[in-house]
Amino acid sequence: MTIPTRNLGTTGPQVSALGLGCMGMSGMYGEADRPEAVRTVHAALEAGVTLIDTGDFYAMGHNEMLVGEALRTAPAHLRDNAVLSVKFGALRDPDGAWLGFDGRPAAVKTFAAYSLQRLGVDHIDIYRPSRLDPDVPIEETVGAVAELVEKGWVKHIGLSEVGPDTIRRAAATAPISDLQIEYALISRGIEREILPTLRELGIGVTAYGVLSRGLLSNHISADRDFAATDFRAFSPRFQGENFRHNLSLVDSLRKIAEQKGATVAQIAIAWVLAQGSDIVPVIGSRTRERLSEALGALDITLDAADLAAIEEAVPADAAAGERYAPAQMAMLDSER
Repeated sequence: MTIPTRNLGTTGPQVSALGLGCMGMSGMYGEADRPEAVRTVHAALEAGVTLIDTGDFYAMGHNEMLVGEALRTAPAHLRDNAVLSVKFGALRDPDGAWLGFDGRPAAVKTFAAYSLQRLGVDHIDIYRPSRLDPDVPIEETVGAVAELVEKGWVKHIGLSEVGPDTIRRAAATAPISDLQIEYALISRGIEREILPTLRELGIGVTAYGVLSRGLLSNHISADRDFAATDFRAFSPRFQGENFRHNLSLVDSLRKIAEQKGATVAQIAIAWVLAQGSDIVPVIGSRTRERLSEALGALDITLDAADLAAIEEAVPADAAAGERYAPAQMAMLDSER
């Protein structure tokens, strides 16, 4: 298939209209299948997906090494098309517990050096702090990435989960390609202030959580028992009455999907695609089957009547529960 492309802001690269998020390939949602993960990355590249997203703290480097393996074993012409987006700065202990974030310039350069080695590449296309370090001015963190750009180790600077003030300060320091942030039918907080700020400044969006950790995939039932290693075992939206309420939203969305001859997941992805050409959904497909389903969203056109029906079925702020547990919500500059 031919995948359309979109530009990440006025200064960023041109990428496929859908990106592949690789975090789940390293076990964040229960056990992962490494060989199938590698084959899924290959299938994405073969289909024309160019944006590949990872983070140095995903399973403490495991995910970067997995992506590095997938790139190394892919045909050269596909490997060369990959646009690597890498998040850095999150600190974890050997048990996987969160310890905070480090945005100091020396740490930024150290993180980059390790990522280049694990990925097996000579540059990172988009490099972004995973969260805002409350003890380090964003100007210093972004300035350090800008120095990496000057030396050719990084091509573009991105941001992740930060609010309007931080976005403006970062953009005043160096050109910013895009903000990576959760955006989905049931996660629409960016529409109030963040998205208008980005559009004013010519900064793109890479939207993660488009399927809301699988809630909007129609592949999860109310009796699903999440493993202790699964993010959703602790996510407020997957607990008790919240979970049942949110699945009822999926039931409403399913009726629209059936009318369009699509799956619920495809409608959820198509909705995000329809919110603007400056938005690139990053889909966390862990298997080739799920990737194929996600790519089918590109064939769906939502007209004004479709969008109105979706809005009626799943209004803004319809979800029950926050998108992260309280301790993690407190770390989000985007939620302040």
